[in-house]
Amino acid sequence: MTKKIFAFSILTCLAQLIFGQKISYNVSFPHLAHHEAQISLTVSGIPIRSTIFRMSRSSPGRYATHEFGKNIYDIKAFDQQGTPLTIHRMDGDVYEVPRHSGYIRVQYTLYADYPDGTYAGIDPDGVHLNMPAAFLWIKGMDNSPINIHFSVPDSLHWTIATQLQPTKDPWTFNARNFQYFMDCPTKIGSLHYKKWTVKNPDGRSYEFRIALDGNGEDSVFTPFSGKVQKIVQQAQAVFGETPAYDYGTYTFLASINPYVQGDGMEHRNSTMISIPAAFHGEDWLLGVFAHEFFHCWNVKRIRPKSLEPFNFEKSNMSAELWFAEGFTQYYGDLLVLRSGIGADTGYVKSTAAGLIRSRINTPGARLYSPIDASRMAVFVDAGVSVDKTNYPNIYTSYYPYGGAIALALDLELRERFHKTLDDVMAAAWKKFGKPEIPYTVAGLEDVLAAVTGDELFAREYFQKYIYGHEPVDYSPLLAPAGFLVKKEGEGKAYIGNPRFQEKEGLTLTSNTLRGTPLYDAGLDIDDKLTALDGQPITTVADLTGILDRSHPGATVSVRYIHHGVEKTGTLVLAESPSWKIVTYEQEGRSLTPAILQFRKSWLGGKII
Repeated sequence: MTKKIFAFSILTCLAQLIFGQKISYNVSFPHLAHHEAQISLTVSGIPIRSTIFRMSRSSPGRYATHEFGKNIYDIKAFDQQGTPLTIHRMDGDVYEVPRHSGYIRVQYTLYADYPDGTYAGIDPDGVHLNMPAAFLWIKGMDNSPINIHFSVPDSLHWTIATQLQPTKDPWTFNARNFQYFMDCPTKIGSLHYKKWTVKNPDGRSYEFRIALDGNGEDSVFTPFSGKVQKIVQQAQAVFGETPAYDYGTYTFLASINPYVQGDGMEHRNSTMISIPAAFHGEDWLLGVFAHEFFHCWNVKRIRPKSLEPFNFEKSNMSAELWFAEGFTQYYGDLLVLRSGIGADTGYVKSTAAGLIRSRINTPGARLYSPIDASRMAVFVDAGVSVDKTNYPNIYTSYYPYGGAIALALDLELRERFHKTLDDVMAAAWKKFGKPEIPYTVAGLEDVLAAVTGDELFAREYFQKYIYGHEPVDYSPLLAPAGFLVKKEGEGKAYIGNPRFQEKEGLTLTSNTLRGTPLYDAGLDIDDKLTALDGQPITTVADLTGILDRSHPGATVSVRYIHHGVEKTGTLVLAESPSWKIVTYEQEGRSLTPAILQFRKSWLGGKII
């Protein structure tokens, strides 16, 4: 047999094996009031050997581990005739059926009472499913197609919204494989819908819809939907097109009511947004819509190689979250502004200033690179621990850290190269996203070099600010847009910015930060300040009054209690690092045509 014939035979056998394998779920809700679902998983065509089932420990868009296995119970296994099969619990979330004839039906109860972007919720008011939190799965059949049917009483008059592939039966859906199935959040309930169509330059059209679990009054929902449509248009303009959504649809699954947990989670053709508030269509809700929608390009298709394929059995560490999440953080609020919602000066003085503060004022960003911050996601991305950490001194969230890098790069590209960050994102889309080729940090450097035409600039930029953590001076970057970075705390004494609890002194309830007078004097969390400069302290107002009467550089005594023992030390007061962004207009400076054009190009709306 030649090598070609042999290879063809192997592929044929493999295809026949996969084709013969069938995975199907049936989900019913006999105990909605008690937050339970009955789930049946039927698998046929399994090789006759010990078979492993398990629950996930991670979820798309999350990077730390989550113990979903704790919420399933009453697990039983049966053969094709309904005869019970032996099923062993090998680990907290792993089960084995050691003997079978190639067909197994596993039945279990799911408890779900935490509806957000990661977990699940089951209630008489509706069903909220993130697949990793709800569905046991079989190991070794990742490429097998999946069928799922939801059994919902007609009397409830509910509808269903999901990115699963629809069938002729409105309650039955398909997924092409395991990875796609796990990426398909699903809402069932009294949902309200707004739909519209978006056309791409190639002439193909896609249906967009908001499936709202909340107040759906038309007088509120219609104008809100119109604003989301503008955000979609502005995001499309960044990349030049929307992705080719599977099955022609993109869905905002939006739970905006007081009975959910706050979260937003991106998926390939949808996003699960849950906000614990009554829905009145306020503009502040739009940021999460914009952020999560931008992800359908950046992270779901412009995808880090470190997350491909996603591992549902463990945490997923990535060095690229400063780009995948941080650049998306920058664009989220910017897209809202470009949609004509809010003031450009207000955006810079508030949102942009917040990004800059994270970059300049936090030890994590001053001392560690955005790559280091990204790799910490396996611990901080809704990860659970009970012991104290030193995160305030070693970690800055990759969301604002990456957002601050995006802001600085956008401004520098505009002034130095007459290019924009939009150009970089569009180039990353064409190189990695549209062909769905996973990228690395080095690949992003190549994109920057191609956009600027300057390999040296790209290499030095990445060495300084991506692999490294060199400081960024935002003053000259903001000046072409008519903004100034101005000190607020000049001449004001400062000991650090910890949190205090007022009770017979000021107890430090957070870590003191590196480089602050409190840190340098040896004080830290749980220590209680009782006197400063010989004056007793019982409230924050007492402390503020003492500092207002002093000055930077002064040496003062401090008395505090550590583990029940009174101690004394000295503090060398620093100058407050507080600052703000002001406009040229506020400072009485004139706005030149060049400044106005720069501001408009950066913050104004785009049309594809």
